[in-house]
Amino acid sequence: MTNAADRAERLYLKAMQIREEHKPGRWAPILWHLAMRRHTEAMIDLACWFCDTDKWPGRLGAQADSFSPAGLYYRAFSLGNARAAQHLAMHCFNSRDMHGYRRWLRLGAKLGDGYAANQVRQFETRLPHSLAGRLGRLRPYHKRDETY
Repeated sequence: MTNAADRAERLYLKAMQIREEHKPGRWAPILWHLAMRRHTEAMIDLACWFCDTDKWPGRLGAQADSFSPAGLYYRAFSLGNARAAQHLAMHCFNSRDMHGYRRWLRLGAKLGDGYAANQVRQFETRLPHSLAGRLGRLRPYHKRDETY
């Protein structure tokens, strides 16, 4: 890692400590600072935070809007982060967009995400998580689910 990458990673860890361990400070401006400098994990965390707030409740916005959750996820994906593709795939699943779900799983698998590659191989339209139950797409847990 370069010196700048080390600094960015330390700053990211500091923001996560502020957020998760309730250390003194503000974590959102730090994540914005990192996202503007192409730190993909910061982009994903900001997008997740936006989806949980009232500004974007359950919506992702447009991919063309760089500061919407969809735009942040897409930029992180285009920089090579497979976790962003997983988030986009799950949003498509939760929106009942099976075509988009499969597309983002394939793209995540191309980036080397083993979970996404496994999901593409055994494509399922029903999943064992709780939101799938509210969508009418719940299935019981299988033994293979324990490996993830």
